[in-house]
Amino acid sequence: MANKLINQMSLPKSIANIFTARNIITAKDALSLTEFELMELLDVGMAEVASAMAHISEVVCPPCQTALLLMEQRVRNENMAGHLPTRLKGLDEALCGGIPFGVLTELVGPPGIGKTQFCLKLSLLASLPANFGGLDGRVIYIDVESKFSSKRLIEIGTKSFPEIFHKKGMAQEMAGRILILRPTSLSEFAESLHRIKVSLLQQQVKLLIIDSMAALVLGEHDCGASRQQAMGWHVSFIKSLAEFSRIPIVLTNQVRSQMGDESLMYSFQAAQSRPTKEDVPDTFDSHLVAALGINWAHAVTIRLVLESKSGQRFIKLAKSPISPPLAFPFNITSSGIVLLDDNGIEMKGPEINNIHCQGPNALLNF
Repeated sequence: MANKLINQMSLPKSIANIFTARNIITAKDALSLTEFELMELLDVGMAEVASAMAHISEVVCPPCQTALLLMEQRVRNENMAGHLPTRLKGLDEALCGGIPFGVLTELVGPPGIGKTQFCLKLSLLASLPANFGGLDGRVIYIDVESKFSSKRLIEIGTKSFPEIFHKKGMAQEMAGRILILRPTSLSEFAESLHRIKVSLLQQQVKLLIIDSMAALVLGEHDCGASRQQAMGWHVSFIKSLAEFSRIPIVLTNQVRSQMGDESLMYSFQAAQSRPTKEDVPDTFDSHLVAALGINWAHAVTIRLVLESKSGQRFIKLAKSPISPPLAFPFNITSSGIVLLDDNGIEMKGPEINNIHCQGPNALLNF
């Protein structure tokens, strides 16, 4: 709006001609000067200048909006942008529909906790026909650690959607909609991203999964400074892909050993959820944090933490601009991840960002 032409703003012709004669062409040109400077430059009275500036400001500045109008606009935008439902009722309700389009959603947790299982189920849901609640599109799955299993994909599909997968040829058709890429370096990954940008529109791609981003970055960069530099371009490009294509992009992240009170840095929730002196225990029974660090954490819009604690697995909604910090107990079955409670457990303080893991992998350090 700042570049809107002054002669298109319905100003009185006399004053508009004076603006043009003094080479003040756009609203930006006019608004970058004070009223006294304009009065001197245009050689007109203060009343005329003030009236013209008020009119220009009214045209180019956004009007005030009520909270109700903003809410209605958001609902309309969400309907246009959409979500990919996870079919996990409680999680979908907390996320106002599922994995949102146009932003980055991260799954972080220790090895074997269920991140790839989650990604496989999302791949099926994106490729399902629309009349079965899917997005009826293709999926690009960047399988960095070679964990993608076609056999497991078909098993999840058969158990979750028997009415589709028991039809002749449907299993092959659904699997054929998922394109697997396996880059072995960051340079190959960058080349893949450029090819993907073209494919997103040409091949009706409805979901991009990167499993895992941490494996690529940590495999090539041991130093924190060089690691952050390497991630800078990639995360910017991936975010631009999400905004350009308006599809959900899901990335997985590994974990590493926590150093000191590092977990306290991940306070994404509202102020009342941030740790106070009374909330913070002397020691944590969790020794893990997300491997890619705090800068990466701020780049993602949604963070789901998968952990194991007291003999139970949990999905924690650790970061979201619209959702409370909730934890959902889950199991992994032949049909994929299944929530044991759709209500969720509201969490306060630093616990929402802690990552627990039981067993021999609890002190992994990359």
